[in-house]
Amino acid sequence: MTRFYFQISLKVPAHKRTSIIIDHEFYQVAPSMIIITENTAETDLGHLFKTGYHLVLKKIENMFGKLNAVEIEAVIQQQPVGRIGCHADDLTYFVPISYAYDGTYIYARSFEGMKINMMRKNPSVCFQTDNTNDLSNWQSVILWGVFEELEGAERTQALRKLTERTLPIVSSETMHLTPQWPFMPEDINNIKGIVFRIRVTEKTGRFEKIKDRNFFAT
Repeated sequence: MTRFYFQISLKVPAHKRTSIIIDHEFYQVAPSMIIITENTAETDLGHLFKTGYHLVLKKIENMFGKLNAVEIEAVIQQQPVGRIGCHADDLTYFVPISYAYDGTYIYARSFEGMKINMMRKNPSVCFQTDNTNDLSNWQSVILWGVFEELEGAERTQALRKLTERTLPIVSSETMHLTPQWPFMPEDINNIKGIVFRIRVTEKTGRFEKIKDRNFFAT
């Protein structure tokens, strides 16, 4: 779906910079910009043009849509943080985690607490992550899957995936598996905590994108 908005840049002549009166039908968004709304009358526009201000009309194209399979995978692979949603005993809990992803599973490490207890009771969970450039340019992905607590060789494999992921240079201590990060212990199995994965059963994604261009000026 595509929506269009029109943005006007208002350039005030030097002899009129003492004050500007803008009709109430216009929505002030910046010191030198206004937005024309659907309620703006032609007489209002005429008033602006008669003031002698120089106006630049910009067309803003607002696009909404669904991400395809390749785009969904890219968002999940590139993000270091997501949010788990779990539900048990008539309570819903939504909490951020750092994770790794291999195309089939979401891997994470945690400790005993509310989310682990809830996922043990009800292993059906959802997971969300997003790539947000700004509030009008973003991609969001939601997954559904099954919580699986790992032990033995599967736990070791999951820890390797978590240690091999790329993290930002400046990152939260909650993302670090050991106090010595980015250095790992000689025996990876000495890393403490509960290691688990989410077996992904379904995924979907959406996006919003804005393109703008100047196409009229006076």
